[in-house]
Amino acid sequence: MSVKDVYKTVAAEAETLMIEKKSKFYSHVKPVDNEADALEFLNRIRAENRSATHNVYAYVIDENNIFRYSDDGEPSGTAGMPVLDTIRKSGITDVIVVVTRYFGGTLLGTGGLVHAYGASARQGLAEAGVIIRSMCDIVSACVSYELVGKLQHKLSADGYALEDTVYENDVTFLICSPQERTRQLIEELTDLTNGRAVLKVADHKYVSRKDEDFYG
Repeated sequence: MSVKDVYKTVAAEAETLMIEKKSKFYSHVKPVDNEADALEFLNRIRAENRSATHNVYAYVIDENNIFRYSDDGEPSGTAGMPVLDTIRKSGITDVIVVVTRYFGGTLLGTGGLVHAYGASARQGLAEAGVIIRSMCDIVSACVSYELVGKLQHKLSADGYALEDTVYENDVTFLICSPQERTRQLIEELTDLTNGRAVLKVADHKYVSRKDEDFYG
């Protein structure tokens, strides 16, 4: 699993189909936490596609900077490397892409293979949904009921997401704050409530958002 403050990965497992001169290229994509997860997925796809001509793959794991790829019988440099290049150029990590080819009877040539495997990989990544994950602080803000409206307005206006809101004798807002904004948030909420809010960093978590640049 990535240990960066901000990184890009895929949202979910996905499969796509692309046909190139009667050859079928199935792109199988999955987010993974480590190399063991990647190999487990690869073995599953191989088992499900035993009759395929090739099961080409590439994966990139942020932890320990691990990357692997295989042409699986295609001419050297025409399959696994284009898949890996597609992953790298998109900036995505913690992902495996397996492109399964069922030969359609027409040779594609070196250039055709490079194009087909790269295009299939990109299609699969887009289908999986590319997201940006940012490490955020979960800031706990406990206030009396009379301050709830003022706090809600402030958080909404500044674009903060809420992890949860707990209503008891007082109201506790659990606010997702990008780590670089946490100190400022605490200072602003202290000023807003004249020091009456009880504020602390309660936890940390990754928060995801869609990578608009990938789809643009």
